[in-house]
Amino acid sequence: MSPFTGTGALLRLNLRLDRTRILIWTLAVGLGVYGSVYSLVETFPTPEAIQARGALLNNPATLMMTGPAFAADHYTFGAMVANELSLYVFLTAGIMGILLSVRHTRAEEESGRLEMIRARPVGRFAPSAAAAATVALACVLVGSVTTLGLIGVGHEDLDVGGSLAFGAGTALTGLVFAGLATVAAQLTEHARSATGMAMAALAVAYLVRGMGDVIHPTGSWLSWFSPFAWAQQSRVFVDLRWWPLAVSLAVTLAAFALASALAHRRDLGAGLRPAPRGPATAPGTLRSPAGLAARLLRGSFIAWSLGILFFAVAMGSLANSLDGMLEENPDLAQWIALEGTDLTAEFAGVILSFVMIAPLIIGVSGILALKGEESSGRSEQLVVSGRARAAHLTGWSATVAVHVVVLTLVGGVGVGLGVWAATGEGRWIAEMTGAAAAYLPALVVVAALAMALFGLVPRLTVLAWMTVVWVALALFLGGLLQLPDWALDLSPFTHVPALPAQDLGTDEGVSLLVMTGIALLLGGAGVLGYRRRDIASQ
Repeated sequence: MSPFTGTGALLRLNLRLDRTRILIWTLAVGLGVYGSVYSLVETFPTPEAIQARGALLNNPATLMMTGPAFAADHYTFGAMVANELSLYVFLTAGIMGILLSVRHTRAEEESGRLEMIRARPVGRFAPSAAAAATVALACVLVGSVTTLGLIGVGHEDLDVGGSLAFGAGTALTGLVFAGLATVAAQLTEHARSATGMAMAALAVAYLVRGMGDVIHPTGSWLSWFSPFAWAQQSRVFVDLRWWPLAVSLAVTLAAFALASALAHRRDLGAGLRPAPRGPATAPGTLRSPAGLAARLLRGSFIAWSLGILFFAVAMGSLANSLDGMLEENPDLAQWIALEGTDLTAEFAGVILSFVMIAPLIIGVSGILALKGEESSGRSEQLVVSGRARAAHLTGWSATVAVHVVVLTLVGGVGVGLGVWAATGEGRWIAEMTGAAAAYLPALVVVAALAMALFGLVPRLTVLAWMTVVWVALALFLGGLLQLPDWALDLSPFTHVPALPAQDLGTDEGVSLLVMTGIALLLGGAGVLGYRRRDIASQ
């Protein structure tokens, strides 16, 4: 038996288990790239409009959020795609690589499944090789659809060579962070900790790249310490060069080799870093479902809070560039629904609506985290120990609701701080906080839908994520795609007043009350269903 015996069978098993997950990632990235580039084509139809957009790259906040400003003096459509879209595609690929890598390494050990597999006639390196091949295939698929999405738009500036390099950079960036996640999986005993360490590395890479590009608009020495810069410095659609991608490939191979070496220095199921001893007694808050949820979800809550605040402040600070942008590109007003009455207020409202996607995701993901609690058996243990089912679900959901409220207000404060920094008027903080609060009924109704699906038919909880996707699609591309009114009305965000530019009238107030009532009904249905169905049933 060779060290790689059984690799093919394990790879087929991994792909069988993850076929839906990989398909969703692939379709989401492909459609996202195509839709984003198509929206840029419609929004910036002339060279003058594109050049006006390039003027925004003088803003440090823009460089932090996008990437190096290549060809800013003679801005082209290709340069705009490379400078402003690449980071978000690479970031998505990195997150996917981390999640898949930890899922097939540390999570398999923590669950005990890997020990059972190793008891069979399986080579020593087979499980890790199959995990690496699974992640590599997913990254290649995502890179391929990225290339196809760019070519599919048919714009003359998006040549085949640049599109291939863009796709290769996407795949390699995902593999770099997958390799780092595999190394993190050797250091700790828990999948949650490994994911947290890898996500922290991704956040540091984002900040290092941003600070490096602020030092010099086309990238400084500091930028090269970030895996994102290795792909961005290929300068696709501007001055294509392939050699920076070799850095990503080399680091990927080194990371997987290091992870393999570390794996042989520890016991199966253990980490190289000893797990710290916990306190002798648990805090009393963990005895309640709400306290348990707060403990388990606090890492993602803190990370999202910081991310939302940073993004909201950066986007809000662009308000001082609005007049110049509209003067050079009047079509932009149609894309972001500006009517010309109070441009700053309307622009701030549009930015706020973009920020509100984050608490929407947190609400759905927080509720559906209960599926993981069920599949692991922890929910069943709580129920048989005397905890009422209704109390378990409502307590957990209450913590998620608090997180949604806090993140929503943080987003409003962040946009207000950004607009204040741009205009010098402190009143925007209170106004944008109030405008953010108006989104709470819409956010809660989607979270309540997830709660109802979880309580009644857990196998259909994917519908909650489809709702999130539809809300984002209607928000970002509804106008450009000229979606009919009935389709836009399916998004709860459509029924939220566009504060502070729009007044909160009777009709808007009724819409908010109706959404609140629907949320209560959906939540109640979820509790009733959870009380009656079998735990861990579908």
